[in-house]
Amino acid sequence: MRLYYQDAVVSGTFSAKEGDELFGTTPSLSDNKKKDSKQMDDNEVFHIVLVEPEIPPNTGSIARLCGATNTVLHLVHPLGFSTDDKHLKRAGLDYWKFVDIRYWGSLDSFLEAQEEKRLFFLTTKTSRSYIDAPFRPGDYLVFGKETKGLPEDILALYADRCFTLPMANVNIRSLNLAMTAGIVLYEALRQNEKIGSQE
Repeated sequence: MRLYYQDAVVSGTFSAKEGDELFGTTPSLSDNKKKDSKQMDDNEVFHIVLVEPEIPPNTGSIARLCGATNTVLHLVHPLGFSTDDKHLKRAGLDYWKFVDIRYWGSLDSFLEAQEEKRLFFLTTKTSRSYIDAPFRPGDYLVFGKETKGLPEDILALYADRCFTLPMANVNIRSLNLAMTAGIVLYEALRQNEKIGSQE
């Protein structure tokens, strides 16, 4: 498993030590000064960003999805659970070692490090369908926490970068986070003929 931690004050590349079951405790920067040679080229793959996720099985399932598609997973703190949660481990099964995972200290620090044109925010608070989004490798698919979604000020600031999954039944408020991430990611892969071909 490849593990990285970045925030506004500390930035660097970290890797989990051999034998770690999951994320474990983030190693110190001095433990791994060289960049992992197996880290994926950021401009050749897609990225899923979970902002303050709250439900362990959702994050575990999305991590498994990312491993299966060679997609980078970004986790933005604070997380609503411990990264050694048994439900998180169970959802990811034994695939954690195949997932490129990066931590960010805050949403602001993540946003400051990205190009706006590469960001796509998924929310129920827009009418623009994800089908209309022109995805390409190197893009970041950003999802908010399960109970509240993305912050209102972020949605307002990036209004032209917001997309949704249309739903026919008005009584259904939203879809499960892991399901939504899978649908949007595979649409991005489909648009770029990347299904089954990412290396």
